Amino acid sequence: MGKMTIQQILMQLAGGMGTSIQIFAVTLIFSLPLGLFVALGRMSKNKLLQAVIKVYISIMRGTPLMLQLLVVYFGPYYIFGMRVGNSYRLWAVFIGFVINYAAYFAEIYRSGIQSMPVGQYEAAKLLGYSKSQTFIKIILPQVIKRILPSVTNEVITLVKDTSLAFTLSVMEMFTTAKALASSQVSMMPFVAAGIFYYVFNLVVAMFLEWLEKKLDYYR
Repeated sequence: MGKMTIQQILMQLAGGMGTSIQIFAVTLIFSLPLGLFVALGRMSKNKLLQAVIKVYISIMRGTPLMLQLLVVYFGPYYIFGMRVGNSYRLWAVFIGFVINYAAYFAEIYRSGIQSMPVGQYEAAKLLGYSKSQTFIKIILPQVIKRILPSVTNEVITLVKDTSLAFTLSVMEMFTTAKALASSQVSMMPFVAAGIFYYVFNLVVAMFLEWLEKKLDYYR
């Protein structure tokens, strides 16, 4: 392969960036609501459910995401004898990222919910609100405001963690940059990838900062 121009390198990296953004978006869309359900289960009065979710969270937070991706991809074959094709690689990345980040978001939700004053629940009950109405209309909006800084940290980490998709040979941006750097014998693809990641993170951080300001009326 001959030397590529900077424009050609950037075009190839843009393709990998598209996959990275896809992993990022799918993870957030599914892990944020799943994390809320996991948090509610973690706080459930059902001791069995509480124990199961506690173990799940402990495993997700206590083992490397890279290892979890490998288990999700190879698990169906080694555990159930199911053969999976190459098309499953990206799905395995989606599943691995969602269940991992849901555990982290669950603990963030839990800390936010438990920090709310008990008086708010009692006041809502006196006003005739049901438990679900109280949670959805009064508690949850305030919780979102409180946990936003912690969620922002996790989201920024997610942007960088998308590079772990290389574990399953998914051609996201880091994998593409590594292949280009090897074939071109140049550091330029890594530099360009670093700029891509930085800009992506900057855009995400700016959006979340704007969102935090929009929620300032809960102070």
